[in-house]
Amino acid sequence: MPSTPRPLRKLGFLTIGLFDPADPGRGHESTLEIIELGERLGFDSAWVRHRHLQYGISSPVAVLAAASQRTRRIALGTAVTPLGWENPLRLAEDLATVDVLSGGRLNPGVSVGPPLHYDQVKDALYPDTADAEDFSYERVRRLLDLVRGKPATDFSGVEGIEVFSDVVQPHSPGLGRRLWYGGGSLGSARWAGEHGMNFLTSSVVKAENPGAPLDFAEIQLSHIRAFRAHHPDGEAARVSQGLVVIPTDSATPRQRAMYESYAAGRLPRTTSPQGPARLLFAPDLVGTSAELAERLHAHAAFREVDEVAFALPFAFEHEDYVQILTDMATRLGPALGWRPAG
Repeated sequence: MPSTPRPLRKLGFLTIGLFDPADPGRGHESTLEIIELGERLGFDSAWVRHRHLQYGISSPVAVLAAASQRTRRIALGTAVTPLGWENPLRLAEDLATVDVLSGGRLNPGVSVGPPLHYDQVKDALYPDTADAEDFSYERVRRLLDLVRGKPATDFSGVEGIEVFSDVVQPHSPGLGRRLWYGGGSLGSARWAGEHGMNFLTSSVVKAENPGAPLDFAEIQLSHIRAFRAHHPDGEAARVSQGLVVIPTDSATPRQRAMYESYAAGRLPRTTSPQGPARLLFAPDLVGTSAELAERLHAHAAFREVDEVAFALPFAFEHEDYVQILTDMATRLGPALGWRPAG
């Protein structure tokens, strides 16, 4: 472990983009306004979370296409797109299109595994191929190959007046270096490193060793080190941490009480592994920027990264996110050694 934490080089945030089903436009507009605010505050990146058949962002690619036309600098990412819902070829086309529209600012994060509630949704999603679909890392590899310019077909050339390409179009050469894998296990960390991806960590890890101490930070640290040990770039390989962090410097008493209540309600899940996958959750961090900086500097995994995408909590109001992001950019970020982008 470094004797001192790395200065924070890139500060980002993640939003789930909730909306009222009776007025979905307002919720999506709020998300876009938050991304615009993030750019004005100097954040390096804004990330959206993928939600299917819920009242959240079901199509991050479409939302980020809109955001790309309302911003000029901030990086735009997904954290994460579950590939079990996607056709890698079609997704590669969509990602490349938005990357071109954004001027090379897209940072797609992906994960694998069967879609949530697969038994209930498979007949709608894959009515003819549900039992044949491959939800392994192979699905990520297919996406990587297509984005990086490997042929998708053995046909190219002119047919009549139409011209065909054998690789995904548009091709955005830099996009292949900006693909992220969102993982919470040692195996996923190694796989992402071996395939030259970037690595997204979050507030969830798998406690895979029943006999080991339940220390979230140490488990996450082991993933970061395994990822870099298997990555061609070694210690320079990019890792972003995504804890839930809520600064309260300018919060009203009502907001402060609400944030503390939110974190307290989620604290019991951090005391032991949850479910058959033995998921271990990190506590939400709430406090002044000085208090948060002290806690983060003591966090073993945070000390190993120089990029973060702090997650905004669910179900708060637009003005709450404005306060959190403003404090994050003007107080917490500088306390962590970060400087806003120009």
